Amino acid sequence: MENIEHKAKRLIQYYKRVTGNCDPAKIAEYAGIRIAVMPLGEIAGNYILLKRKRWIFINDNIPFDSPLFRVVAAHELGHALMHRKENCAFIKNKTLLLTSGIEREANLFAACLLISDEMLRDFTGFTKEQFCHCTGYPIELIELRLNYI
Repeated sequence: MENIEHKAKRLIQYYKRVTGNCDPAKIAEYAGIRIAVMPLGEIAGNYILLKRKRWIFINDNIPFDSPLFRVVAAHELGHALMHRKENCAFIKNKTLLLTSGIEREANLFAACLLISDEMLRDFTGFTKEQFCHCTGYPIELIELRLNYI
């Protein structure tokens, strides 16, 4: 049986190859996953399978061009690609700390998608805090990625 790290990396390699990039919004578009930006209260994002259509909802208080938007989109994309039939919510400031299996898997997918091996090489010699300051990504994301090099 395929482990989660291998599955996430295999999916990422495939979508990078066919889309030419690692932008979660572009990958979602290619995969037929719709993204809607709307008010979600305290929830940063949510993945829902609705009438056999995959939807990612992202809170409208997150700027489209922000690193947080990319993190939330990548996390929810992980759910859409790896947990198609699960409906999941990304709770702002909480999900990167949750321990449930599917949340860890979506976090790992987001970490591997957004933080490539090349990016890690580019930031060699930087501390985790410096990396986060430069990229805008939460420290939990880089820590998760470094655990799965």
